[in-house]
Amino acid sequence: MMNVSKNITITHFRDNAQTSQQHSLIIEEPLSIRIEGNPYAVVMRTPGDEIAHVAGFCLAEGLIDSLKDIGTIGFCTEDSTNVATVTLTDDRKKQVVDLLDRKGFVSQSSCGICGKEVVDDLHQITSPVNNKLKISINQLRECTDRLYSFQPIHKKTRSAHAALIFDKNLQVLSSAEDVGRHNALDKAIGKAFMDDNISDARFGVMSSRLSYELVQKAARAGLEMLVGISRPTSLGVDLALAVNMTLACVKGDDLMIFCGEDRFIFPDPDKPEKLKVS
Repeated sequence: MMNVSKNITITHFRDNAQTSQQHSLIIEEPLSIRIEGNPYAVVMRTPGDEIAHVAGFCLAEGLIDSLKDIGTIGFCTEDSTNVATVTLTDDRKKQVVDLLDRKGFVSQSSCGICGKEVVDDLHQITSPVNNKLKISINQLRECTDRLYSFQPIHKKTRSAHAALIFDKNLQVLSSAEDVGRHNALDKAIGKAFMDDNISDARFGVMSSRLSYELVQKAARAGLEMLVGISRPTSLGVDLALAVNMTLACVKGDDLMIFCGEDRFIFPDPDKPEKLKVS
């Protein structure tokens, strides 16, 4: 099994007492992603789910739209090797030649330009999502409550982000954890993508704030709703509005809906809701 944490000895001080303790720290390592034999990106991530991670990353970047766009995808399993390789079909290479030339590397497009330009650039690879999802407030809360049960790494290290992907029946399609919130979502989306059921994905729940990069990844996967435990960024809301996505955050009894409230079924105070998510 892949090592995702390491034990270290720390000095712990509490109530005027000093002790030595063993604690688990989440592992953070670089993953080099090579497209068509050329370096494309290096991401800092927690080892594991590399194939799904890279597939989700490529989908988010606009390098692929479907499984048929992939020629090969692989990850070297030798110790201390952190290189993933992707080849595209000939037809797909022609369609994304600008991205392959690093002219449109959207994950880094926010450096040195304004928010409007980011949204405009992302429109080139992102289309408005569907508007089919309807979910009650209680159902949403029950879905977000399930997040913790999919966080074994966080329970051990207290420093991992998690992402859950749900289908229209509110069943979990995939889950993932990682030191980085972007990686967690890439991995969760990538798992559904590689299982060829990404078209069934409807919304995601995350253990983090919702930045524009996460909205981009969700939109590329066709998710209609993204829910976090912290408030989104202003640019995240701008992009969500542009692609017709619902953004919300849930923390305790509080639900804050920042856009796309039409996908929610609000309770009738005269008819208490009894629906349960299986």
